[in-house]
Amino acid sequence: MNFENINNVYFIGVGGIGMSAIARYFVANGKQVGGYDKTPTDITSALQDLGVTIHFNDDVSEIDTQFLDAESTLVIYTPAIPKGHSEFEYFKTNNFNILKRSEILGEITRQTFCLAVAGTHGKTTTTSILGHLLNACNSPVTAFLGGISENYNSNLILNGTEVTVVEADEFDRSFLTLSPDLACITSMDADHLDIYGNAEELVKSFKDFSECIKPGGKLFVKNGLPLNGITYGIEDDADYSAQNISIENGSYVFDVKTPKGLHKGFRFSLPGRHNLSNAIIALAMAAEYGCTYKDLITALESYKGVKRRFTYQIKTEDFVFVDDYAHHPEEIKAVHQAVREMYPGKKVLAVFQPHLFSRTKDFIDEFAESLSKFDELLLLDIYPARELPIEGVTSKWLLDKIKNTNKKLIQKSDLINEIKKSKAQVVLTIGAGDIGQEVKHIKEAFYVEN
Repeated sequence: MNFENINNVYFIGVGGIGMSAIARYFVANGKQVGGYDKTPTDITSALQDLGVTIHFNDDVSEIDTQFLDAESTLVIYTPAIPKGHSEFEYFKTNNFNILKRSEILGEITRQTFCLAVAGTHGKTTTTSILGHLLNACNSPVTAFLGGISENYNSNLILNGTEVTVVEADEFDRSFLTLSPDLACITSMDADHLDIYGNAEELVKSFKDFSECIKPGGKLFVKNGLPLNGITYGIEDDADYSAQNISIENGSYVFDVKTPKGLHKGFRFSLPGRHNLSNAIIALAMAAEYGCTYKDLITALESYKGVKRRFTYQIKTEDFVFVDDYAHHPEEIKAVHQAVREMYPGKKVLAVFQPHLFSRTKDFIDEFAESLSKFDELLLLDIYPARELPIEGVTSKWLLDKIKNTNKKLIQKSDLINEIKKSKAQVVLTIGAGDIGQEVKHIKEAFYVEN
């Protein structure tokens, strides 16, 4: 596809985190960009500030006329749109050039030197670390992020178009459209079983992804995964491994063992061994791309994180409030490990909003186990996202399975009052639904008092 022949790009689902990054990319490349989304958010407001025309009713009559020319308009859509979406049907009926988000990323990566990050957990953080490292080393990189980088206050890092960094998303197998030069797989835990049916099919799709790498390219894998590649890990015998780890002022200080020797004095400020693991693979890929370790030490130390990935909202001696996107049992365990490592002996209250009826059903016992680890738990109703309810799958069902006497099912309207009743010194909000919108209200309620 020749992007030069396209003047207009229209997005169905423009407010999605991945979609909005591509929208920003096309704005930066001088295209007219517009789109539809279901609800206004901070992301859609930021896009409108860039000149993107957005409306919130599924109605063809609200689409700007410039986007109704099939010759000069590219339509990009998210697979999350419901069946029978009238704008999507209109574009289809009138023979517009229509691509899924993953297909447009595939086109972009085909025309660039691409570094792709795959895995059921850690994609967004790893991608943002890798994009930051390459940018700080002054590579001509565009990084498409699945979250808002704290360093750039954006989900797009733009320093040139010769190199791309992308998340390789296993949801609906969309990562099979990519053509990476360097790729990594961080994890292959069961997820998206509504799409795959079983864990074996999910693992097979990751193997298929590893075969999408361009000739002469390289695959990096977390040590222990059943795939051949350059390995990485923590305090182990992997090709790239974090060694001599200590914690100083809430940051990890460590050395990196590489196939060519030991490099000392790295510093990384994100808590949790899972985040340290993400930093190691980002360092390995950046080094294999050609960044020097001297530059990488400086670049990693300046990395600030991704919004909603163990993001400190309040951090005082007496009270800590952290927000995190964790929505899978393994991610919740990782957040728990991080908070216990950073705040040993402190009482921890977790507020969790389950995401998707299907995921709750598929991992009900694993969710119960991971949530039982906190000192106190406040549970919200399931956030449905793209799904209709499943009979019997409720937060009450999950609550009953959680082995913790300090647990309670609450409504969002009662959230602040319930937190105020707690004596916890550390409060966590976790989940991938709209719980993130409650964060500013909690912060306002507690910031004055602490």
